[in-house]
Amino acid sequence: MLVITPHITLADDEIKLTAIRAQGAGGQNVNKLSSAIHLRFDINASSLPELFKQRLLSRQDHRINNMGIIIIKAQQYRTQEKNRADALERLKQIIKSVTISQKARRATSPSKNAKKKRTDNKTQRGQLKRLRGKLTE
Repeated sequence: MLVITPHITLADDEIKLTAIRAQGAGGQNVNKLSSAIHLRFDINASSLPELFKQRLLSRQDHRINNMGIIIIKAQQYRTQEKNRADALERLKQIIKSVTISQKARRATSPSKNAKKKRTDNKTQRGQLKRLRGKLTE
């Protein structure tokens, strides 16, 4: 059971974990042991609320494929247990990111003081640039 928030949990059978051999340098350990973890999570078949499913599917994330499956490959650590925990944590972060709704943006205008500061600054810059020119006699 993976707990995302106090209200959202995922059952173990919704997440498919597969042990694979890690890529890259690492000597004999990499060649012999399957320490990397390949995590697959089907968004459409999950028990997540419909709103979160839609938000996940609309995200522009390279880990979410066209079929709506999140694929995470964890191979940072030498042990399978640490890589499994890392993959589950990354899945948790992806799902947690869509549970937070953005605050509505309100249009504001600059204050009188801010406008005055901006125009004064522009005047000063203009004077400085004028002084850089050739002196006329």
